[in-house]
Amino acid sequence: TVKRLFSTSHSSVDSKEMKKFQLLAHKWWDEEGEYSALHSMNDIRVPFIRDTLLNMSSNYHLGNPLSGVKILDVGCGGGLLSEPLGRLGASVTGIDPLEDNIRTADQHKSFDPVLAKRIQYRSSSLEEIVEECMETFDVIVASEVVEHVADLETFIKCCSQVLKPEGSLFITTINKTQLSYVLGIVVAEKILGIVPEGTHEWEKFVPPEELQRLLESNGFSVKTVNGMLYNPLSGSWSWMESTSVNYAMHAVKSVAQGQSSPTGALSEMEREQSSATAGAAM
Repeated sequence: TVKRLFSTSHSSVDSKEMKKFQLLAHKWWDEEGEYSALHSMNDIRVPFIRDTLLNMSSNYHLGNPLSGVKILDVGCGGGLLSEPLGRLGASVTGIDPLEDNIRTADQHKSFDPVLAKRIQYRSSSLEEIVEECMETFDVIVASEVVEHVADLETFIKCCSQVLKPEGSLFITTINKTQLSYVLGIVVAEKILGIVPEGTHEWEKFVPPEELQRLLESNGFSVKTVNGMLYNPLSGSWSWMESTSVNYAMHAVKSVAQGQSSPTGALSEMEREQSSATAGAAM
């Protein structure tokens, strides 16, 4: 039996954040509404996830490139990212602490019989599923989530617990810079109304250096950090070098974080592989 690693009383869920999203739970699939920027973000975040995973794998399934891949979509909201990943063939579990979001997501996937089989949604926090889902998922996606959690370190630890060794973690979030305050809060919320006022708190934005440090101290190896740019005039996203506002990160859980071998030590071959990987990363 696995001991409970994190009591659910020590949760990364922020009740104040939940209240904000509860008011908008029925609006997830309005492509012209409050979540329009998240809809258009799929144009770059879905290919980023797909292509990264395909580059790491030799198993290609024409038409269903992510067939056989188990993905956990944390903070899935109304299922805006779960659905396109399901269409790529993945088996997706979407979790969100807000029941209204899960109801919206469940209702929307029911329109497509294929998605109904590939996606399951649960009203749950990440901490609540750790015990039953130890090293269950090949991939975790946390898109536009970490800037809303109450305890980021607990959140990252839980991601590590439910991810298989060598599994991938994808995060998109907002940097903590003066520019992100101006564009992400003043312009986006107060002037243009791209997102509802009060959606973000600048104090909770996470610099990529801090996120990378947290990931690496919890057994992840960060592979990619890409800047993202939203154009409010065209309503479209594009990649950019600068991470001063939005960014995407891909990290891989090291084998050492997973189950150790029966002898409690890495085999000679595993040691050689890990040192070769480290050399390649350098």
